[in-house]
Amino acid sequence: MKKILLIFITLLIVNNLFSQVVQMEKCPKQYSIEFGHKYIFASTFENKASQGVGLLFDWAWQFSGFVKKHKVFLSVPMGYTYLFPDSDSDKSMSILNYGWTVRHELTKNKKYVPFLGYALLLNQIRISGIEGSIFGHQTKFDFGYNFKTEKRLMFFAKIEYSFTRLPSLGEEKSNKISTFETKVGIRF
Repeated sequence: MKKILLIFITLLIVNNLFSQVVQMEKCPKQYSIEFGHKYIFASTFENKASQGVGLLFDWAWQFSGFVKKHKVFLSVPMGYTYLFPDSDSDKSMSILNYGWTVRHELTKNKKYVPFLGYALLLNQIRISGIEGSIFGHQTKFDFGYNFKTEKRLMFFAKIEYSFTRLPSLGEEKSNKISTFETKVGIRF
């Protein structure tokens, strides 16, 4: 018992000394909500649902650009998209996606800040009337502008291209989807 108490007191002293020597700062966070239109321009699915709307929430941490360099954010997005059927014989589709995004701001301290983003996401796709879902992965590239306001709140608009691959068990070829999206949102 004395050894445990001695170790605990030693750790407290070391922690106190270390925190006085090294000034730690919290990493700035940024939250985003975006809404937009998705258009599938190429798909190997038999079911055709080529247009829809989506909503995404994004939780980002700034990990670069604190002094002189441009800001870089690492984020965890969580989104949902609903795709409308193209005809009466087709079925609607819904997509849940989540993963990681890296976003680079291309200028610093300007009112309009262009940015580039890259994301690796996992997808869960459901087709109405069919039991179960399909899991796949998505690679996404985006370009847009942040519109800064006088408060911490900022608006943004962007365009995205993404490629999704959805493997099928027992099949030689995977299903593939290529999309184009336009989105608007707010960051705070």
